[in-house]
Amino acid sequence: MSLVFAGVCSHAPGITGRYERADKAQREGFYARMHAMRRRLEAARPDALIVVAAEHFANFFMDNMPAYCLGMANGYEGPVEDEEWLGIGKASVPGNADLAERLIGVVMEDVDVSYAQEWKFDHGVMVPLNFLTPRYDLPVIPANINCQGPPLTPLKRAWKFGESLRRACDEQSERIALIGTGGLSHWPCTPDSGKINEAWDREFLDRWVRDDYSGMTGYSDAETYRDAGQGGFEIRTFVCVAGATAGSPREILFYEPIPIFAVGCTVGIVHL
Repeated sequence: MSLVFAGVCSHAPGITGRYERADKAQREGFYARMHAMRRRLEAARPDALIVVAAEHFANFFMDNMPAYCLGMANGYEGPVEDEEWLGIGKASVPGNADLAERLIGVVMEDVDVSYAQEWKFDHGVMVPLNFLTPRYDLPVIPANINCQGPPLTPLKRAWKFGESLRRACDEQSERIALIGTGGLSHWPCTPDSGKINEAWDREFLDRWVRDDYSGMTGYSDAETYRDAGQGGFEIRTFVCVAGATAGSPREILFYEPIPIFAVGCTVGIVHL
């Protein structure tokens, strides 16, 4: 079987941790599209969900920072953050070590990917799961792209990682879903937290929808840092999903800057 579902979404901790402080109409509009994504995901009847995220120093630090890593465990715990601060309770999330090992074996033929049998989920994974698999009953395979510490993997390699994931999925018998989650522009843990470059976000999303390979992979890290903050490096997760679904139509279900969430909130799907 191949991919049965693919999409992208935001994962900022304020989405769940500061929900009551957001404009009600904006918040409910965003939440409604996340729930719509969940219904589409459920309708696809996946056996497992790959979540491509940017890990926030919960498991990897600069003494050991893989460019790419896949989880290979039968279960995970999260969130690592304080429950009250994040607005998400501690939970056990099922994994699928056997499927993960098979996927890793195929991806390794194209991309030097690390793997981890222990992985604590932070908000980068738990915020999307809170909306998409609220019962935590779908096996998850986490995938991390280093979006934190330079040198960062080139955007063209993030696309290649997506291509490799797709080929790996195509070789399995299971029905597999894929989510990329991150940015877009934001300035986390800085005095500029809450700043959002809406024009930059919309331009990137337009390139994502149009399957514009050159446009999506043409940003330099210096330009991204200047125009979209360190959080903008997380476009790598969206580029990965684009690489995995090249040629398929895409749609943005929702995009609005919500400053109290400190990010332009995004929900996008791929029509496979």
